[in-house]
Amino acid sequence: MRRLSNAPRSWRADPWLVPYSEIIRQRDEYIAGRRQAMTDGKNLLDWADCHDRYGLHHVQGQWHFREWLPNADAVWLVGDFSDWERLERFRLHPAGQGDWEARLDAAALHHGDQYRLHVCWPGGEGLRIPACASRVVRNTTDLWRSDVVFNAQVWQPPQLYVWQHDAPPAQAPLVYEAHVGMAQEKSGIGTFVEFTETVLPRIAAGGYNTVQIMAIQQHPYYGSFGYHVANFFAVCDLFGTPEEFKALVDAAHGLGLRVLMDLVQSHAVRNEVEGLSRQDGTEWLYFHAGARGEHPAWDSRCFDYGKREVVQFLLSNCRFWLEEYRLDGFRFDGVTSMVYRDHGLNRTFSGYDDYFSPNVDWDALAYLSLATDVCHACRPDVVCIAEDVSGMPGLAAPTAEGGCGFDFRLAMGVTDNWFKLSDLPDEHWSMGGLWHELTNRRQDEQSLSYVECHDQALVGGKTFAFQLMGAAMYDGMRRDAASLAVDRGVALHKLARLATIATAGHGYLNFMGNEFGHPEWIDFPRTGNGWSFNYARRQWHLAEDDSLHFHSLLAFDHAMLALVLSANDFFACQPQLLQMDESAKVLAFERAGLCFIFNFHPRNSYAGYKVLCTGGGYDLVLDSDAPDFGGFGLVAPGQHFQAREVVSGGVKRHFLDVYVPARTVLALHQEMSAIG
Repeated sequence: MRRLSNAPRSWRADPWLVPYSEIIRQRDEYIAGRRQAMTDGKNLLDWADCHDRYGLHHVQGQWHFREWLPNADAVWLVGDFSDWERLERFRLHPAGQGDWEARLDAAALHHGDQYRLHVCWPGGEGLRIPACASRVVRNTTDLWRSDVVFNAQVWQPPQLYVWQHDAPPAQAPLVYEAHVGMAQEKSGIGTFVEFTETVLPRIAAGGYNTVQIMAIQQHPYYGSFGYHVANFFAVCDLFGTPEEFKALVDAAHGLGLRVLMDLVQSHAVRNEVEGLSRQDGTEWLYFHAGARGEHPAWDSRCFDYGKREVVQFLLSNCRFWLEEYRLDGFRFDGVTSMVYRDHGLNRTFSGYDDYFSPNVDWDALAYLSLATDVCHACRPDVVCIAEDVSGMPGLAAPTAEGGCGFDFRLAMGVTDNWFKLSDLPDEHWSMGGLWHELTNRRQDEQSLSYVECHDQALVGGKTFAFQLMGAAMYDGMRRDAASLAVDRGVALHKLARLATIATAGHGYLNFMGNEFGHPEWIDFPRTGNGWSFNYARRQWHLAEDDSLHFHSLLAFDHAMLALVLSANDFFACQPQLLQMDESAKVLAFERAGLCFIFNFHPRNSYAGYKVLCTGGGYDLVLDSDAPDFGGFGLVAPGQHFQAREVVSGGVKRHFLDVYVPARTVLALHQEMSAIG
């Protein structure tokens, strides 16, 4: 059984990188120079302190407020405490370096007061929300209203949150991606409290050890899925209060779940009053000026990662969430958009030239390496995941080796391949092509594989189950119903999930609801759908009804994760191909003492099928065709298989004779005495 070395292999060992060695050297020197220039040699973690120096803080019986507004002529705090008028006592004063500050008596502001900044600049003025505001609220949760007003809010509750649980130890991540707002079944927006009480227990019971939560940073438009962030330090008020989010994280830790947040620093909403755009009247305070500061595909603003103050702001954002909410890491969204000047749009990334061309933004790479260093300086066991579609080498290599320091990268090609295959007749599926896509990854960088994340089911797409079964899901999901489309879809949904996790590099990700084949798609309330919540919720009752195939798919998910968790260091082992039969549509491989035999053929079942193995005895431990999993029960449970030795041409090999039904996967556990 081959195991991956515990010591990190340098990504530079890749022979395809040799022609680019000089560019890599120059890039390393540039990044090192940027690090020195940004921090002036100070400790990086201490330098990332914007959240402590800026915004509103209660310090030794006074309120301290500071904001970076270098183009401003005059600044006031206005709010409930001033009847929203510009009063002299709430006027800010220049403090050097483009900063403005005020110090107020403790009685001047009270918990719950709402406020903004009134900023004047040459030729104009406007209301703004402080960049580091840690609490921002809207005046209505009626999503269709056009008169929504956002204000910062004084947040100084009488009692601090008392943490009850330590974070669980780091392990190979089995990630459950979730969105708090759409996690409820009712028509409406879910809350932190509801998620804590009803969803977290589901995740833990399913065998997942990590929950990755989307849309936490404050965003004005709910339908943006949380990706048009306005207030980078504030919890989205639609879901609840900061204390309720802390309680969610705390409860997750108590259930043995680590908590990751979807961190959006690849762009920002273009809103001016509630966002960062034209904070001091200029378009270039936090963002690039001109066309480079506009994201052509996302209708948003692009950060200037070469600007010292911007880098400090974003690094402080990383530190804030880890320290204030005790998160265990981040999925960094939109890394491809960050590291390429054209955001990777309309590119196929077919060769290494794309990774080392002038199109690469070295400032963004420098920022990412600093960000992962800050995260790991906060806590060595923090997990940083890169969402990158380009495959750029070195993203998940240590910063000491010139990499960006991510712990994992998403294997985004795997899900693309499953959705492409679902459009092909089953008999046209290539076993060689499937194996290549499932295992095609950089061996020197850790990765997470998945069948479906939130991307696939967004407006214009479908969940994987709906992609496989279509309209048949509406009337064919009863277990006593007869539907060839549903039979196919249920079988392939199980095979795809097990094939993905069994071949995954170093961990697995599942999007909320995919574990039981959630139907249809995701469509948040908007003008085009009459502000309906019908597709922005999770229909948990489907999985709870044991007369439906949804229940069977969930049972299989539980068994699948239990199998992986029962293996010894499953993700420390590499999957080893045993057999690939294109005509029979059979794929067999072993990993961590488990032998997986997949029959993807739509019609043919094979009795006495000979599967190459390493010898010894094997026990059947998982059968996707079992009745509990919505199958036909064609394989007798609890079987034991003994390998037989065959000598041919002087070569000794071992085979198992196995009955493998069509569209079925069998998992066999090798007896310990046979594992070498």
